Amino acid sequence: MDFTRRRFIKNSSLAFMGSAGAFMFPMELLASFRKKISPNDQINVGLIGCNGMGFSNLTSFVKLSEVNVAALCDVDESVLAKRTADLEKAGISKPKWYKDYRKLLEDKDIDFVIIGTPDHWHCLQLADALMAGKDVYCEKPLANSMQECRIMLNVVGESDRVVQIGQWQRSQPHFVDAINFVHSGKLGEIRLAKAWAYQGWMKPVPIVADKSTPSGIDYKMWLGPAPERAFNQNRYHFNFRWFWDYAGGLMTDWGVHLIDYALYGMKAGTPKSVMALGGKFAYPNDASETPDTLQTVFEYEDFSLLWEHATGIDGGNYGRNHGIAFIGNNGTLVLDRGGWEVIPETEFKGWGNDRPPKMEAVALQPKEGSGLDLHTQNFLEVVKSRDLDQLNAPIQVGYDAAMVSHMGNVAFKTGDRIYWDEEKGLFTSNAANEIMKASYENGWSLPS
Repeated sequence: MDFTRRRFIKNSSLAFMGSAGAFMFPMELLASFRKKISPNDQINVGLIGCNGMGFSNLTSFVKLSEVNVAALCDVDESVLAKRTADLEKAGISKPKWYKDYRKLLEDKDIDFVIIGTPDHWHCLQLADALMAGKDVYCEKPLANSMQECRIMLNVVGESDRVVQIGQWQRSQPHFVDAINFVHSGKLGEIRLAKAWAYQGWMKPVPIVADKSTPSGIDYKMWLGPAPERAFNQNRYHFNFRWFWDYAGGLMTDWGVHLIDYALYGMKAGTPKSVMALGGKFAYPNDASETPDTLQTVFEYEDFSLLWEHATGIDGGNYGRNHGIAFIGNNGTLVLDRGGWEVIPETEFKGWGNDRPPKMEAVALQPKEGSGLDLHTQNFLEVVKSRDLDQLNAPIQVGYDAAMVSHMGNVAFKTGDRIYWDEEKGLFTSNAANEIMKASYENGWSLPS
């Protein structure tokens, strides 16, 4: 990569503010530094789900000249046309089009696929892609239920394919540096970790009437294993995140990113118990279903993890609208997508002003580079080397973060403090165990 390209990529990396739009890259500029690669040396990708993060992931991959876009799959013809036009701006010729991902997976020329569909599709598409012999870059969260998470962990474990989960912060250098500091022990005993997402940009989802499916959309395929429903614009594209049929709200949308790093810092997996309180307090009468305000406490052996989210508010902890905090006896490390810092505790020596710090402060260590670009590059390197140990976000990382996030939603839905039996892989509550299951309809079946 020449200096001009390196500098441009660094300078054009934007802070991610809750939508895939922050990762959008000027496609015309890709054409200026994509080099011609022999077909024998190209790695062919197929994208399943071409909106939002699906296309952002693809854009990141095609910054690497050896990646060739062989196929696009989406249920919406207008999306296929738009994304093809975007690729043509980058000098990439029109790929094959599919509306049914299974047809794309039959294409022997495709080496790996990107799964960028809504959450309720991830389990089926990952399992089918592995069965077809494809490597997979799968968007987070791993799945839309705890049962699917376990199935996906097992399916990947029985495969020799490369699977990276799109928790790209695992490749962001300042996140890695922050966790190395946490693991150094300098903070002292950490008894509480916090993760939060306060999303002031989120407005009410307006109530709109059902209507007939617009031309060019295979809505039945979009629904897939989800319950049969009339077409409603609110449940389609971006806002699917706020409906239980397809996703888990902010708890799984932002939670998997931030809770992942809380777990990483604390070297933790599933908790002993979970309780959650919240509801639709900001916009009680809008069309969304998932809670816009939620506080969740996860109990571990020697620490607690607190998750908070709220829409319509930016005033989060430590003056940050999102982040992770590791609160130790000597100091607190606060981390978000902009950087990390350490705030020392002070020694109590009476009620005067003489309170010396227990450790040295660490000034803000700012973000550098694009975590997404480093994440896709890491995946491609492993696709070529086949050294699965080098993946930055393998299936276990996606599994742990998604399981804990879904546990928060299960606790919210039951309204109880629920207890997890790690040996049995079940809650001690029958009601909670029913909620953790996946429900497939319309003739679709869970992968076995």
